[in-house]
Amino acid sequence: MLLLSDSLPESYPADAANLTAALETHGVPYRFLKGTRDIWLRDFMPVRTGSGHLVSFRYEPSYLADVPELRTDFRKDIGPGLGLPVRYSGINLDGGNVVYSPSGQRAVVSDRILRENPDRDRDELLRELETLLEADVILIPSLDGDMTGHADGMVRFVDERTVIGNRVPAKHGLEQRIRAVLNRYGIEVVDFPYFSSPGDSAVGCYLNFLEAGDYIFLPVFGAAMDREATALAEALFDRPVVPVLLREVAQQGGCLNCITWERPEPGGL
Repeated sequence: MLLLSDSLPESYPADAANLTAALETHGVPYRFLKGTRDIWLRDFMPVRTGSGHLVSFRYEPSYLADVPELRTDFRKDIGPGLGLPVRYSGINLDGGNVVYSPSGQRAVVSDRILRENPDRDRDELLRELETLLEADVILIPSLDGDMTGHADGMVRFVDERTVIGNRVPAKHGLEQRIRAVLNRYGIEVVDFPYFSSPGDSAVGCYLNFLEAGDYIFLPVFGAAMDREATALAEALFDRPVVPVLLREVAQQGGCLNCITWERPEPGGL
């Protein structure tokens, strides 16, 4: 069952209609979740490990320090109504900053986690995180100017030894540094279509797709690059790719992975 915030159709009706129509057409069940304070479910909902355990991290990102009314507290606002077995952690971490490999044995996390937990010893923090995530953590660099620094806007796994990364001009050093880190772990980085937009907009970030059912739901933006991104996704992934026009939400800084969360089926934990 795919969950979406009940504020999504109210705040971004066109995008919500595009997404729900695509889900319905391809038989992916969904429902709207009440009690959320914004649409970014991936960040404040629990992280699901490879074994199926749910871990709820503290959601107090520095970029929301001045707007605490937008911080959804899963433990108080959402968790009691879902009745799921969840382990709680005091580590300050957004769910969008965790990108698992298909096996669940590796998890890419950006170094923004260090800034968000300044009182923690680095090595101790990473050891605890690996225990909670049940995975080897690969720490990649992030840009200081990126509001969230989330890993799911920088890389996504194709298989255990391949990820896609944003294709940017060579003068942009971040992607080269990310590639160097991943290469040290034996992971190849395939350039994926990307174009930049002003401010914190995620318009142009095609790799923030949604994996649901047997499909890849790929955000597109009504741009000339849409067709190239769709074709490459079809060539890389062993499942059908469904383009979903998503301009309103993307302009706010996130795409399809950011606004969705997969609720485990009963008995699936």
